[in-house]
Amino acid sequence: MLQDSHGRILRDLRVSLTDRCNFRCLYCLPETEAAHNFYRGHWANLPNSKPILQQWVPRTHLLSFEEIERVIRLAVGLGIQKIRLTGGEPLLRNDIETLVARIATLPGLEDLAMTTNGFLFPQKGQALRQAGLRRISFSLDSLDRDNFKKITGRDGLAEVLKSISLAQELGFHPVKVNAVVIRGLNDHEIEALADFAHEHGLAMRFIEFMPLDSARAWLKELVVSGREVLDRLKQRFDLRPALADNPSSTSKRWIFADGRGEIGIIAPVSEPFCGHCNRLRLTADGKIRTCLFSITEHDLRSRLRNGESDDQIVSWLKGVVWQKEARHHIGEPEFVPPSRSMSCIGG
Repeated sequence: MLQDSHGRILRDLRVSLTDRCNFRCLYCLPETEAAHNFYRGHWANLPNSKPILQQWVPRTHLLSFEEIERVIRLAVGLGIQKIRLTGGEPLLRNDIETLVARIATLPGLEDLAMTTNGFLFPQKGQALRQAGLRRISFSLDSLDRDNFKKITGRDGLAEVLKSISLAQELGFHPVKVNAVVIRGLNDHEIEALADFAHEHGLAMRFIEFMPLDSARAWLKELVVSGREVLDRLKQRFDLRPALADNPSSTSKRWIFADGRGEIGIIAPVSEPFCGHCNRLRLTADGKIRTCLFSITEHDLRSRLRNGESDDQIVSWLKGVVWQKEARHHIGEPEFVPPSRSMSCIGG
């Protein structure tokens, strides 16, 4: 098994397929003028005088499907049970359904999921379902067209809403919807997003704003705590605690009293869940990250391409996992943000 020095056994591997994205979300790749104006209103002096343009990794550095499949196969053999495909935007990777089909039937893999912004899902949904994908999460930070465009840099709300509906029609279950809540930007839509989830029987996830943007413009005062979100929702809806089915879950969950849809709160800033973290990350360019906020990356790509055997890679992986950090240090004086944005790290 993959066990770290703190006694945690890893069961969850998040695999980024590309660092590229067709959105420019304010909390990840704030390259738009709207994003820059928002941050300018909170910073006396922005960390950078103009938005940072993301430098994508060379395509030759991206792991091939064969390399990704090999890593997943070895990881599953070491006790990994859950794989989540992420990005960047994973649906930008050509023939992604081919990769899904190759890993969906791996012995020992219990759960295969994907996180996407949903913009390209109508073209890929049916093929992904047929290939063996069963669960999917969409990003939906606003139900207002103008605010959606301000946050994401793209006029794509209609496409995302269509994708959510299509996923339900195709039998994906559960269909999750993620919203990053930022004070002064979309916190006024918390209740509306929850109502949307209830109306459509979705699993809504409210996520605290984390310091993972490429402009290094994150401010703690822009974080809407999970507790504040929950208190507001309880004033509006009759919510019942969901049975805890996984102590390593990143979210605390509530269900609507009529059983239609649920709410999850992911609060890594105000209520860290590091003590139960069982996750490992593989970046699109073949680096292993033992924490979302790691400042060290471990180079797996060179080992894959230098002819190391499965046994050698397995031994190396065990050594890397043993070094997994005890916790992150967000909000503490010694906190150092990761050198790469969420788009590069993988969600």
